[in-house]
Amino acid sequence: MLSRIAKMPLAIPSGVEVTIDGSNVKVKGSLGQLEYTFNQVVEINKIDNSIVLKTLEETQFAKALSGTVRALLNNMIQGVTKGFEKKLTILGVGYRASIQGDKLNLSLGYSHPILFKAPNGIKLTTPTQTEILISGINKQLVGEVAAKIRSYREVEPYKGKGIRYADEQVTLKETKKK
Repeated sequence: MLSRIAKMPLAIPSGVEVTIDGSNVKVKGSLGQLEYTFNQVVEINKIDNSIVLKTLEETQFAKALSGTVRALLNNMIQGVTKGFEKKLTILGVGYRASIQGDKLNLSLGYSHPILFKAPNGIKLTTPTQTEILISGINKQLVGEVAAKIRSYREVEPYKGKGIRYADEQVTLKETKKK
């Protein structure tokens, strides 16, 4: 019993090497290598040039987990071939970002600059002073770093100042009227 997503076999593109050892999966591609250990409830098999999933129990948990495992495997394969990136935009007078060595220097209206060191596997770039580009092969880590940087100055609902995702729509509130 599989979820609808997990029923579809996952194709392995050329140039990607997948090694399955029980519930431990290693994916190696042109951009790097990712490794993840999945739950024992879902069996992962490599047949020809595709990955096929099978649940070992007939429970709701196993069915739900099978779809999650397939999505994570797909993200791993996509990460080592193309990579992931998130773009943040800074709005506000005097708010800016710059790269100093291996750290991101943020001036966000506080009395002190904020220095953010990116974890291993994440590359930070600032094409302009008001844009931050976060890229890497691990989708979860890219999202975590973007959320952490955004949390330093979240978007304020009245003027829209702060750090936001490039594709984020912010609804501004009206001010009080006399």
